[in-house]
Amino acid sequence: MAVANDKKLPAVAGLLSGAVVWGVIWYPYRLLEEAGVSGVLSTFLSYSVVLLLGLVLLGPGWRRAWRGGTMLLWIGLAYGWTNLAYVLAVVHGEVMRVLLLFYLAPLWTVGFARWLLGERLTGLGYVIVGLSLAGATVMLWHPDTGLPLPRNGAEWLGLSAGLMFALGNVLSRRAADLDVRLKSLSIWLLSSLLALLPLLAGSDGLGAVAGLRGEDWLLVAGIGAALFAITLTVQYGLARVTASHAAVIFLFELVVAAMTSWWWVGELLTPREWLGGAMIALASLFSGRLEQPS
Repeated sequence: MAVANDKKLPAVAGLLSGAVVWGVIWYPYRLLEEAGVSGVLSTFLSYSVVLLLGLVLLGPGWRRAWRGGTMLLWIGLAYGWTNLAYVLAVVHGEVMRVLLLFYLAPLWTVGFARWLLGERLTGLGYVIVGLSLAGATVMLWHPDTGLPLPRNGAEWLGLSAGLMFALGNVLSRRAADLDVRLKSLSIWLLSSLLALLPLLAGSDGLGAVAGLRGEDWLLVAGIGAALFAITLTVQYGLARVTASHAAVIFLFELVVAAMTSWWWVGELLTPREWLGGAMIALASLFSGRLEQPS
């Protein structure tokens, strides 16, 4: 038993490191925004760093990417939008509200799994759907309009990031035969390209790159290196622990984000938002058991 626990410890540490990094990474992106580097540009630059590291360090496997066909493209697009929308949401919105909307992903996962994988909705699936919807309603309820909707663009982006994250997860499960390296490279490539499009369109041009200072480049490089590292450590962990165990660990991201958003920028949730968020977190916790081995 001690040997088994010793083998699982690195996997748990890998997942925990991912939760911690994602709970704090909003802050360097926000620092870049305050320094005049937009969320779109910082996303493009940081994921370009990740892509470059992947091409150099993950070996020649990327040359076989064409074997993944259209599926790799769809996986890359889903996760690419997730990454871009997430950065823009946490830069411009309230971190905890954005993250809680993102954590509605299990709700969308149930629907996508039914559609793309043919999985039937179990009793636990109904519980997840009900808890997620109830939590979102409690958190988002507007006393003046009575509609439980996101209140600004950043929150809509956070919601869409969770939606596309769920789609990416289901597509990745459907393409389980594809090499993890190819999936990772497609995600990093599409994350960069999706951020590049608005830059080329002139809404937030690449010309701003010339104005980046040395410390800005160091911050971009640091973000890129961190994203590359946690991608590998999280994939290592996911392959070695059950989905229900991983779901518990990933919820630590909310704890980290709550602490850092309060400490660094003074953000606080209302009691009603805490209640709705707790219901969403509980639904996310239950969702891990949907994939628990029988």
